[in-house]
Amino acid sequence: MASVVELKEKHAVATASVNSLRERLRQRRQMLLDTDVERYSKAQGRTPVSFNSTDLVCCRTLQGHSGKVYSLDWTPEKNWIVSASQDGRLIVWNALTSQKTHAIKLHCPWVMTCAFAPNGQSVACGGLDSACSIFNLNSQADRDGNIPVSRILTGHKGYVSSCQYVPDQETRLITSSGDQTCVLWDVTTGQRISIFGGEFPSGHTADVLSVSINSSNTNMFVSGSCDATVRLWDIRIASRAVRTYHGHEGDINSVKFFPDGQRFGTGSDDGTCRLFDMRTGHQLQVYSREPDRNDNELPTVTSIAFSISGRLLFAGYSNGDCYVWDTLLAEVVLNLGNLQNSHEGRISCLGLSSDGSALCTGSWDKNLKIWAFSGHRKIV
Repeated sequence: MASVVELKEKHAVATASVNSLRERLRQRRQMLLDTDVERYSKAQGRTPVSFNSTDLVCCRTLQGHSGKVYSLDWTPEKNWIVSASQDGRLIVWNALTSQKTHAIKLHCPWVMTCAFAPNGQSVACGGLDSACSIFNLNSQADRDGNIPVSRILTGHKGYVSSCQYVPDQETRLITSSGDQTCVLWDVTTGQRISIFGGEFPSGHTADVLSVSINSSNTNMFVSGSCDATVRLWDIRIASRAVRTYHGHEGDINSVKFFPDGQRFGTGSDDGTCRLFDMRTGHQLQVYSREPDRNDNELPTVTSIAFSISGRLLFAGYSNGDCYVWDTLLAEVVLNLGNLQNSHEGRISCLGLSSDGSALCTGSWDKNLKIWAFSGHRKIV
């Protein structure tokens, strides 16, 4: 039987071999990728989107949480927003009136994520309790105004970092977790349908922080992880990832599919956003900013979203900035952090309304803000 020393030596050799092959693959990809989106667009004579401080204005500030806001989600149809906060509550807001329609007290205050069901009748949330709780907004509230939990999805062995309903399917939900896996759930029965990663060799090797389901093909979803990779999954084949995407040099905090379903964006602790081609695996563009004047470190990207056309990329940062990137030319056309009524803390989450007419941002300053587009509807 091989000794521990021999096994460690074999492991070191195997690791070196894998890293060498990975580097050769990266160099080969670089040779094939002779340009990026920015250089190609400039060669075609494209010019940046013209954007000024009056084109995207803060029209509402949603105040009601007493702790840091960690997550938000819009309903697919109506103008409702659900937000999750360190105060241990979910609040459902009417985005048009700023009115709270529900304030749900959670049994575990350490909530990290929330999501609306496609029909807008239920909300899901998860966090450090390693479970995903489902609330039916039509349930009868108790004397204190609290809604009872209608279903608790248990099975993860680590915190639940992200959750998203499968589009147009109220009974299917995908979660990501600190246990390095993603899970597809049957919300009706509370059972796990499939587990992605874990003991399978093609899974993530660190905490999974974010998921995004392809609205053009709901069998496909991507996951971003602390292992600095994104993995593409097919819900019909849980045993292995379809593809792994490399490029980032830090935790990937946010992943989001591009509107056409053929590409996706990422946001990372390395301070960059990136655009990947789902089919070829190529990194199409890097959206990187300069370090702050008073600090050599780059603020981390916490959350991203695309405009409906895909021409704009919204990115929230740990220093309170919220950049609006021109995806074609990789230029910042607006920073919401410099505008009047901007947040006073880290931007922790953001999302676009289903019709693309408004952006909502959530922050550690305990508030949410709704930003309305006064023009540029064709671009947005």
